[in-house]
Amino acid sequence: MHWSDLSNELDAWRGEGRIASMWWRDDDAAEPGPALDRLAGIAREHTVTVGLAVIPALASGALAMWIESARVEVLQHGWAHRNHAADGEKKSELGRRRAAGVVMAELSRGRETLRGLARGRTLPVLVPPWNRIDPALIPALPPVGFRGLSTFGPRPAAKPAPGLGQTNCHVDVVDWRGGRGFVGCDRAIAAVVAHLAARRARSVDPAEPTGLLTHHAVHEESTWTFIARFIERTRQHPAVRWLAPSEAILG
Repeated sequence: MHWSDLSNELDAWRGEGRIASMWWRDDDAAEPGPALDRLAGIAREHTVTVGLAVIPALASGALAMWIESARVEVLQHGWAHRNHAADGEKKSELGRRRAAGVVMAELSRGRETLRGLARGRTLPVLVPPWNRIDPALIPALPPVGFRGLSTFGPRPAAKPAPGLGQTNCHVDVVDWRGGRGFVGCDRAIAAVVAHLAARRARSVDPAEPTGLLTHHAVHEESTWTFIARFIERTRQHPAVRWLAPSEAILG
């Protein structure tokens, strides 16, 4: 896949008189630094608001100050991003290995932590570490104040529980199995086009915005270059509308 393939898909959206909504989520924030500054610079230059998934147990006062001047809305990235899965299982903090009451108490504590850290900039949205959550926990999220959930892949339902909306990401720019470098331009564009085409064909929820997922702490130069170029090119296309996380997830 090349940039021309993305342009062709977006032209198809325009030809059908439709708007391809997109949004941006960045995970694992805890401390400010050069990588977060790079992210903020791209967001500012292209007038895009990032959903910054912050780890409550690790978040610092310095991050709170950084958030005040950045184009971000804060999402809750679990509690401590700690793996509690058994050996041989996929990593999960919000899995089935611990009592639901313990997990929900941590998430409630995390909500209070983030509201104190970034009051007015924190959304009641949960981003499970490793994009995994025990389905049995999902109905328990609204009673403790969550109104949104974001994982990875086409969402199975826009509202997985009463009072809870879900909007996921679909394009991960990090090659986690291949050394944690950039997946490459072709693979990244292919993921974008695949989700857009599936939305247009209504084989996935056409109303779910296409989500870009980044992890600022592990990006190499080619990753940053792609992110900036992708946002720039899509922002210039008349069929694309970039949404703030609050609009993408909470409507």
